[in-house]
Amino acid sequence: MAWSTRELAKLAGTTVNTIRHYHRLGLLEVPEREDNGYKQYEVRHLVRLLRIRRLTDLGVPLSQIGTVSAGEDGTPDALREIDADLAATIERLQQARADIAVILRDGAPADTPAGFEAVASRLSEADSSIIHIYRKLYDDDALADLRAMVDGDDDVLGAEIAALPADADEASRVMLAERLAPIIAQIMTDYPWIADPESHLSRSPLVTKETVIEAMVELYNPAQRDVIARASILAHAQLRDGADEGEDDT
Repeated sequence: MAWSTRELAKLAGTTVNTIRHYHRLGLLEVPEREDNGYKQYEVRHLVRLLRIRRLTDLGVPLSQIGTVSAGEDGTPDALREIDADLAATIERLQQARADIAVILRDGAPADTPAGFEAVASRLSEADSSIIHIYRKLYDDDALADLRAMVDGDDDVLGAEIAALPADADEASRVMLAERLAPIIAQIMTDYPWIADPESHLSRSPLVTKETVIEAMVELYNPAQRDVIARASILAHAQLRDGADEGEDDT
């Protein structure tokens, strides 16, 4: 019994292109051609092809097929490494499914930063973008605090700052900064590590500082950055005044 390439592919549950690829890699012997020019595969080719397919189904990379199928001494170690890779892949896929379930539950955009699905509606495009960056710069504890900060944000104020045009007038900037300042002051009181975040960084302080500055410049327009800067200055002043009053009371 002999089969053509197409017949062999159908019998083995694969494709003609896959068989040709195996030929190019030297995994499957190329049979002799008949007088009509067509390749004729025999049982040994079918068996070899089925063995290759079995190994690929197990996750064995094509580059290791020759070693593993030959049963060399390193085969158990190779299989253990493949098994570890598969376990990592399964864990990643399970996490992806869990994340998708949360996205669907909260009706959040699919590209919402992980862990922020429940507060996605509070995030502007710029806020969402910078949180993606923060996830690479800060540890899990800091991100949990950040979620709590977002959850406690003033939605109306956030929307007004997000809509602030780059050429906003002075009065609008001052008004927004004055409204934002006490919120920043409260955040700094509730989360004192913000003043010295080094223990919560996933990257070096220099890399974090440079990255955040670059992100702020690109993601927020000049007026928005001005409001945030003014509000920060006002917040620090409010905290100092509060500390001074406390000392006077004592």
